[in-house]
Amino acid sequence: MFRIIVCAFNAFVLAGFFATAAIAGEFHGDKVTIVYDQRLPNVPGKSLKGVLVEYEPGGTSAGHTHPNSAFIYATVLEGAIRSQVNDGPVVTYRAGESFSEYPGDRHGVSENASATLPARLLAVFVVDTDETVLTTLIED
Repeated sequence: MFRIIVCAFNAFVLAGFFATAAIAGEFHGDKVTIVYDQRLPNVPGKSLKGVLVEYEPGGTSAGHTHPNSAFIYATVLEGAIRSQVNDGPVVTYRAGESFSEYPGDRHGVSENASATLPARLLAVFVVDTDETVLTTLIED
């Protein structure tokens, strides 16, 4: 039984490593971790994926998009995040506030609003189960 638990834990850690690698790109001062990945039993072909984004003070994410199948609901857990989706205004969201991204949206600004305090957000994706790359950098 112990061997099964250890093997399952190692598989979980490796899956998290590869999932994180599928999100990584040109990010400065942030850490991205998949914290939840579950197929939706009542929606064939779709999964729910939770992504924790942790920003160091002054941390930023490069402009990016997500899969065309992805609907995203993000909640700021700590600190404040500056965000711009498509050509909308740059908005600062504080702990407890949320925003959405729709399929095909472009996320031009995503950064810690503070140069001295950390910030964290949880992004929850509803996405095609077979999607392996959750973030793609915007080519200028």
